[in-house]
Amino acid sequence: MTKIPHRIGILTSGGDAPGMNAAIRAVVRSALYYDMEVYGIRDGYLGMKRNEVEPLDAGSVGDIIHRGGTFLGTARLPEFATDREVREVCYSTLREHGIEGLVVCGGDGSYRGANLLQKETGIPTVGLPGTIDNDLGYTDFTIGFDTAVNTCVDNINKLRDTMASHGRVSVVEVMGRNCGDIAVHSGIAAGAEAILVPEIHKTDNQWLDYIVRKLRVSFGRGKKYGIIVMAEGINMTPKMHHFTADYIASWLNANADAVGHRVDARGCVIGHVQRGGSPTASDRILAARMGEAAVDVLREGKTNLCVGIRRNRIITTPIDEAVEMKNHVDKHLIALADILAR
Repeated sequence: MTKIPHRIGILTSGGDAPGMNAAIRAVVRSALYYDMEVYGIRDGYLGMKRNEVEPLDAGSVGDIIHRGGTFLGTARLPEFATDREVREVCYSTLREHGIEGLVVCGGDGSYRGANLLQKETGIPTVGLPGTIDNDLGYTDFTIGFDTAVNTCVDNINKLRDTMASHGRVSVVEVMGRNCGDIAVHSGIAAGAEAILVPEIHKTDNQWLDYIVRKLRVSFGRGKKYGIIVMAEGINMTPKMHHFTADYIASWLNANADAVGHRVDARGCVIGHVQRGGSPTASDRILAARMGEAAVDVLREGKTNLCVGIRRNRIITTPIDEAVEMKNHVDKHLIALADILAR
């Protein structure tokens, strides 16, 4: 147990995620409800280094719940993890402003920074999982994941219109370096013929065989177009850097005999549009619940915990344990996708 902080700081770090603003709003207004003071730190740990800190009140977080991104801004500061002198500059900022507790909203790297900060300064820290990849293993869902999936599904639906009109196959790359959850969820929701994720280890030929089998089944029952969804992490694995959406599309175009059908395939990378957009109702509610829980953790004199959700119940996990827990793709969802694509 630690001293209960009266003045807390909040920052967003790493990649932005829809729902971060809703999380900031929940932290600020929950803290104010309990007569705590809140300071916002601009641009994550970089803003801490630059002493970009400002007080936040209820009005500061008005009219932001529906906005994507983070109004506090976000950035990366790799030196925070490796350079003690850089960290000392950051810590002096917290001391200057009398910040006695800290809420960090971000992903794995942000959590590791929070863990270091707490251990070296003793300032109570709490993590909120703000990352679209859903790649933190201790929680079922992260803030921003649901919005990212819905953005992908919306884009795939638009692609479907033109694919169906021209009888084409679209190979769609979505985000997810080490975690294929966006690909799995958006692929099932969009009715994809095949879903490729980095957690399932195949060679390029094995993936191509898998795609061909799925397309042959689909074309065999009269469908005139196809949707393939792949996580970007597929082409980031060793010996697979060439295995992009465009590569797969080109291979399909050159091997129509294998598919048993005329193929006009196109690659499409949805890209950073997945990070933006107004957060869904699910992400807003998740962010609100988690933000309130972060304040409760600090009010209870606890520290070095991150907030998550399991089976729709808010939970807390020690940060140093959470960063070691890897997310595992739901194999049942992969099997379900195969069944539904028959």
